Amino acid sequence: MKPRFRSRVHDERVAARIGLWLGITFGLCFITGLLSHGIQNPPGWFTWPTRPVSLYRITQGVHVISGIAAIPLLLAKLWSVYPKLFGRAHILERGSILVLVCAAFFELITGLFNVAQNYPWSFFFPTAHYAVAWVAVGALLVHIAVKLPVIKRALKTPVSDEPAPGMSRRNFLFTTGAVTGTAVLATAGSTVPWLRDVSVLAWRSSNGPQGIPVNRTARAAGVTRVDPQWTLEVIGPRLRSFTLAQLQAMPQVEAELPIACVEGWSASARWTGVRVADLLRSAGADPMSTVVVESLERAGKYRSSVLPPNHAADELTLLALRLNGEELDIDHGYPCRLIAPSRPGVLQTKWVSQVKVMS
Repeated sequence: MKPRFRSRVHDERVAARIGLWLGITFGLCFITGLLSHGIQNPPGWFTWPTRPVSLYRITQGVHVISGIAAIPLLLAKLWSVYPKLFGRAHILERGSILVLVCAAFFELITGLFNVAQNYPWSFFFPTAHYAVAWVAVGALLVHIAVKLPVIKRALKTPVSDEPAPGMSRRNFLFTTGAVTGTAVLATAGSTVPWLRDVSVLAWRSSNGPQGIPVNRTARAAGVTRVDPQWTLEVIGPRLRSFTLAQLQAMPQVEAELPIACVEGWSASARWTGVRVADLLRSAGADPMSTVVVESLERAGKYRSSVLPPNHAADELTLLALRLNGEELDIDHGYPCRLIAPSRPGVLQTKWVSQVKVMS
C-alpha cells in the first residue's frame, strides 16, 4: 500500500522552521497586545511613557502586522504537520495542539474582524481577545515543552531534498516566506507611512474629514449638534469654565502627533490647542495629577478617559481646537478634543466637556 502522505513538505524539518517563524510572530503579537491592554486597563504598577510620541503607533502597528503575518504561517504549519494530526500521540500533546489551534484561529480571525471594525458577535472583543491570548500562549508553551526534543533535532538537520515529484521542502519554505512577506507588505501601510503607496490592502490610511481617519463619528456618538453656549469645565481646587473663544485666546501650542488606533492604523497630523497642564494650573491643580476627561457623548465605554500624571503634565498633551490648520470637524471632536503623545486613539477623548482632577 502506498503511504497516504507522500509530499516532502510533511516533514519535521519544515514544521520546525515554520514553527520558529510562527513563534516569533505570536510572541511579538502577544507582548504588544499585553502593552495595549495595559495602557487601556492599567494596573497600579503600570506606567506608559509619553516619549517617543510614536511609541504606541509602533507597538500597536507591530501587534497587528505580526498578527497578519501569523495567518499564512499558521496555515503552512498546519499543512506541514497534517499527517501527524491523524497519527498516535500522547494525550497531553494532542490536547495542547487542539487548544492551541482553536485559540490561534480565534485570535487571528477576530483580530481581522476588529481591524475591519466588524463585530458579528455579542461578546466584548477586547476582553475576549485578551483572555484567549493567554490560553493560546499557555497551550503554545505546553506544546513546545512536549515537542522540544523533536524541534531541536529538526532545526539542527539541514533541509535537503531528494529527487521526487511535487514541491520541494526548500520551495515550500520559500513560498511560505514570500506569501507572509506579501501579506505584511500589502497591509503595513496602514501604520507605516512610506509603505502606503504599495500597501494595496492597507485600511484607514487617509480617509476621513481633514485627511485623518475617523472610527466613531459624531452621529454614531449622538453628538450631532454642539450648544452655542458650550463651556469647558476644569475641576480642581478651583472650578474654572472656559468658552470656546476664551480657549482660543489662550496661548496656543502646535504639535505634530500621530493618532494611532487599536485596529493598527495610524496617521500623523498637526494639532493646535491649549496645554492640559496650563488648564490644570488655572484651576489651582498640580499638572502631575490623575485627570478624568469627560465627553459630550452620553453613552459608550470610551466616553471618558483617564489621563495619568505623566501624560497630564506633558507639554505636548493638548486640548486640540484645530487640526492641520483648520477648526476641528465635528467628527474629529469639535469644539475640542484630547490629543496626547503615545496614547491609543480610543483614549483620545473627543467632544470634551469636562476635565476633572482626581488626585
